[in-house]
Amino acid sequence: MVSFGAMFMLFSVVVVSWGAGPLVLVDQGHGQRFAVEQEGELHLSRLAAILGEEGLQVATSRERLTDESLAKAAALVISGPFEPLAPEEVDAVVRFLERGGRVALMLHVGQPLAGLIHRVGGDFSNSVIHERQNVIAENDITFRIRDLATHPLFSGVEQFSLYGGWALNGLTPLARTSAEAWVDLDGNRKLSAADAVDRFTVVAEGSIGSGRILIFGDDAIFQNRYLDDSNSRLARNLAHWLAGG
Repeated sequence: MVSFGAMFMLFSVVVVSWGAGPLVLVDQGHGQRFAVEQEGELHLSRLAAILGEEGLQVATSRERLTDESLAKAAALVISGPFEPLAPEEVDAVVRFLERGGRVALMLHVGQPLAGLIHRVGGDFSNSVIHERQNVIAENDITFRIRDLATHPLFSGVEQFSLYGGWALNGLTPLARTSAEAWVDLDGNRKLSAADAVDRFTVVAEGSIGSGRILIFGDDAIFQNRYLDDSNSRLARNLAHWLAGG
């Protein structure tokens, strides 16, 4: 059962929900503006509730990521940071992965996570993706993703919605745009010959040691406002992935 009124402190960690399953630590120590404890439209309280409903313990931390702060966690979620991870924190997360941990990253902007993403062999675009297919409300940076790999993350999911995302590279692609998507390389805010047109990856997965890392090119996917049926199902599948499924 999920409870937000019964939050308590445990070794600088705030527990926001609990179940019988593994502990998922949600990092909120890097300038995040969207929090799992808050109920507003752009916050992540519904994601935390879904993780709890699927049996996970969910805790948040505003301390630095270290071997000690990660010792009791089975999984780590870093969503929408605005401040970069220090090199020592990147090292700690990599060691966590090597020990078998699960890590999920959601990008609001890529640079704060650049050190970790590059360390695990990934990269991201210098500008958000524009789409010419499956566009939502005539806004070409908000669109539906329908090119999905066969993967437990997409069990029961035919599509999900993205609300301003970055192209990913270097890891195993799990979800991609249409072939008509483009990235504004020359910065002129319109499609031109210098821009990249491709089928861009927006969800990618990698293995480090005995652990696995999942990267989403957008953090809005799991915000309260955008958890429609498809994105909510994706969140439930993410819970199982974080638990080791």
